[in-house]
Amino acid sequence: MSSIKIRTKRLNAQTQIRTLIQHPMEHGRDINEKTGLLIPAHYIETLTLEYNDTVVVKSKLGSGISKNPYFSFLLKGGSIGDTVTISWKDNLGNQDTKTRIID
Repeated sequence: MSSIKIRTKRLNAQTQIRTLIQHPMEHGRDINEKTGLLIPAHYIETLTLEYNDTVVVKSKLGSGISKNPYFSFLLKGGSIGDTVTISWKDNLGNQDTKTRIID
């Protein structure tokens, strides 16, 4: 099961793309109350948005983003049947990708 949820909505001549990613986004400075040890850093480093196999957004993220981050994009144009792909990679080498067809 993917960690990414994507919703699209046509708005006049634009397409709204909303995504929610399930990820712990630990910054590495919190202490585990049970063990007293630091919780290791675990956060998304890169987030990529592709429209019809063309990269339109490639962002570098850091540890300051909250758990299960939500992102929203407004794309000029976009037609029913076009594809939107969201992918991420974190600092531990984990990654995920999901594609959605605009409806």
